[in-house]
Amino acid sequence: MTEVRETSTTPWYRSLDRTRWRALIAANLGWLFDGFETYALILTAGVALKQLHPTGNPAFYIGLTIAMTLLGWGAGGILGGIVADYLGRRKVLLISIALYSVFTGLSALAWNWESFLFLRLLTGVTLGSEWGTGTSLVAEMWPAHARAKAAGLMQCGLGLGFFVASAAWHFIAPLGAGSWRYMFLIGVLPALFALWLRRSVPESEKWTKVARRRDSLRAQSDLSEEERTYTRFTLRQIMADPKLRRLTILGSIMSTVTTLAWWGISTWVPAYVGSLAAKDGHSPESYASTAGMIYNVGAIAGYISLGFAADRFGRRPTVFTYFALSLVMTPVLFLWTHDLALVLVLCAVNGFFTLGQYTWMPVWLPEFYPTHLRATGAAFVFNAARFIAFLGPLLAGTIIAALGSYGTAATVLGLIYVVGMVVVPFCPETRGRALPE
Repeated sequence: MTEVRETSTTPWYRSLDRTRWRALIAANLGWLFDGFETYALILTAGVALKQLHPTGNPAFYIGLTIAMTLLGWGAGGILGGIVADYLGRRKVLLISIALYSVFTGLSALAWNWESFLFLRLLTGVTLGSEWGTGTSLVAEMWPAHARAKAAGLMQCGLGLGFFVASAAWHFIAPLGAGSWRYMFLIGVLPALFALWLRRSVPESEKWTKVARRRDSLRAQSDLSEEERTYTRFTLRQIMADPKLRRLTILGSIMSTVTTLAWWGISTWVPAYVGSLAAKDGHSPESYASTAGMIYNVGAIAGYISLGFAADRFGRRPTVFTYFALSLVMTPVLFLWTHDLALVLVLCAVNGFFTLGQYTWMPVWLPEFYPTHLRATGAAFVFNAARFIAFLGPLLAGTIIAALGSYGTAATVLGLIYVVGMVVVPFCPETRGRALPE
């Protein structure tokens, strides 16, 4: 795999060969499928649970369903990252996409709310393993001058998936009480992508190199401390090494901020806009779908912009800015704005920062860890946060059920962005540096 170095006369995107672009496309599409599946759940949970569990408080059971998906995502993501450090990025990405297609298709066949909840848990397990493998693959194959840009372009797949799900629901929702089942049946289609991935995308050369070294070291008995880092269990190693442990803790705090805030606040955007539309005599389903699409247009721009800004201005100032403006935009959207047209505009601005900020993880986390621990470290930080973040939907659902106010729930949970702003300055600035080996 050859690399053409960027010069003053060569645009950054022309300094890369097809192999790198294929790896990016594979990671982007994998994340797009995850985005479709995730937002399909957000859009359809109310309709599905009204049919599967007609009694009980709908906000609580919607929150519970999303929370179970998050728990499965967290467990599967950590496991997938560990396996990807041992078996390879490409192989684990392929397996996770195939299994995700199976379980999301089975979700369409749920016969009661308990079976739906269980299938969402299994779907979450397979969803989680895609991100860490795709992130590591792209980071290891792209050069330092364009790595953050690639991360932004990869991460925008989530927003594209959200947008596609919103657009699909706009047309599928009117098909009747069973319309939610059609949305999950569409999730079977990514299995076809696995065939292209197997044929067209190579394994990371960096991972292949360290895998050979790990295998050779296992056959030896007298190892140095540095060599033992290759033979220890990867999850143990990121906790045993003081430097990596510190980075893991800092990254996990920021990941919890991003994840808890988004799942606890922004997942309610469609329902919130739908409630405002209903008060004005409009169709809540139509406006909820429209709000979802507008929000995700802003998010897609936010994903890509964070990657480019991180390459231009650095990781720390860019991530700090996204946290700060997410803090501001939450009450602006949910509490201080009541005009329906203006709310739709603010959905895009809010999406730019609150969902777009996720790009800091594929930009920064691969730069924290050496190759033989990269997928484990990045996946742990990205996914472990879900074991705390699953409380966000439950808490928000409880506040909404008790007070009947989206604005109060969003504003209270949004204060967590302050924690992210405090932690960012303690993380290392890695712009332009080669990945740790």
